Amino acid sequence: MPAYLTRAAMASLLALACSGVHAAPPTTFGTVIGSGLLCRDETSNRFYYDYMVKFFGPPYKREGGAWWFRTQDARLWGAEIVEVIVSDDSYPMVFVGAVAESTPEKLEEAIIAQDGLRYAKIDSSRYPVRQATPGSRIVYADRRAKIYCAKFKPLPPALR
Repeated sequence: MPAYLTRAAMASLLALACSGVHAAPPTTFGTVIGSGLLCRDETSNRFYYDYMVKFFGPPYKREGGAWWFRTQDARLWGAEIVEVIVSDDSYPMVFVGAVAESTPEKLEEAIIAQDGLRYAKIDSSRYPVRQATPGSRIVYADRRAKIYCAKFKPLPPALR
């Protein structure tokens, strides 16, 4: 133990670390996760999983072919991001997604205003799916918006 840390200070640090309290989202959150959601980066579930664990702690659940992370105080395009979803290896595609405390309409408007990326409604249902040219999609998740980028898994090197 370093001389400048007392036993009480070490105990306090350990308690804080184990309490699940996380620091503010990293300044790279918009660049890393935001770019991934807009399909502007290579989609690697291992990269996104490691990034989320490093900055937000372990996932709180594994469900539907994905790891789910809570993202307290995270924001993208002015919208609060409540969860980030990263595919696990059981799912046939590789994806990164996020649930925003926003409607799909408002999230789409915010992305257009800040980034210029435009979405087209690709169906005529009551709750249309919106898709951008790079492949990013915005869908309804109950009363919230879910944005994601999903790509087919690359072939293993032996099959390329």
